Amino acid sequence: MTPFAIAGVQMHVAALHSNVEAMRHRIEILMARFPWTQMVLFSELAPFGPLDRYAQPFPNETIEQFQEDARRFGIWLIPGSMFEKMPDGRILNTSVVIDPQGEIVRKYSKMFPFRPYEAGISSGTEFCVFDVPEVGRFGLSICYDIWFPETTRQLTSQGVEVLLHPVLTGTTDRDAEIAIARATAAQFQCYVFDVNGLGAGGTGRSLVVDPAATVLHQSAGQEDMFPIEIDLDLVRRQREAGLKGLGQVLKSFRDRAADFPVYDRSSGADAYLHTLGPLETPKQGSRAGVNVADPRTALEGEQIDHSMMPIFRARTGTENGP
Repeated sequence: MTPFAIAGVQMHVAALHSNVEAMRHRIEILMARFPWTQMVLFSELAPFGPLDRYAQPFPNETIEQFQEDARRFGIWLIPGSMFEKMPDGRILNTSVVIDPQGEIVRKYSKMFPFRPYEAGISSGTEFCVFDVPEVGRFGLSICYDIWFPETTRQLTSQGVEVLLHPVLTGTTDRDAEIAIARATAAQFQCYVFDVNGLGAGGTGRSLVVDPAATVLHQSAGQEDMFPIEIDLDLVRRQREAGLKGLGQVLKSFRDRAADFPVYDRSSGADAYLHTLGPLETPKQGSRAGVNVADPRTALEGEQIDHSMMPIFRARTGTENGP
């Protein structure tokens, strides 16, 4: 058995003032109540809420405070994420991984901002994988990233056994996101820690899923601290012997006969996507998608190959690629 105790913290997040002291207070309470906790994970944008007006350069005083807490309690700490202001003016949604010595071992910026609603937030391009000595391999993604299974595919193909997933979901698609979290655990045979906030930080309903898609814990709509001891031997066993002795998903993907040309942007395999309209927020009375051709006829009479891509992109205002 390879046990490791991870605690999610689902807490109220304010939008107009700092939540940092409230987070640090909850770490104190958590470690007093559950001193066996080894890692603590907060929700997306927990320190300062969802407004990018509070973006600041990294590193900063807030991160230093969290480093002090990690060192003080001897824990791995992922304090949600914050908007990071880059020297060139771009804003990223960035998280850090702090080890029990208070050192930042990884930094990760969200790859898929929730566009078009998170307009003005730039995308990260680097994956986040880190090892906990004598325990196992962990990966980090943020909120909307999980809707794109390619992100988790990349992480688990590098051996990630636990997906840490801070979210800020206060919208009506939370049910879908919960289903995706469970499906992700099964598809990639990994634990998923999906931690949402409250108030301006989301509608709660955080959950922990094991590699057989069993929900080990699900919060409701109130504040919650939930330390869960996981067993990474379970991940390793199921990856070898199959989910409940059945599907050996990662090995089946490894041994696949098919390649996927859709991932080659020059292949033309994604031509249909370029017939879709621009990525923009719907307006009142919008009839987007009401009177357009269906996929069977959208490209009728067109040659679907690389030579047509500039035409498709010009139609949708994506001349520089998706």
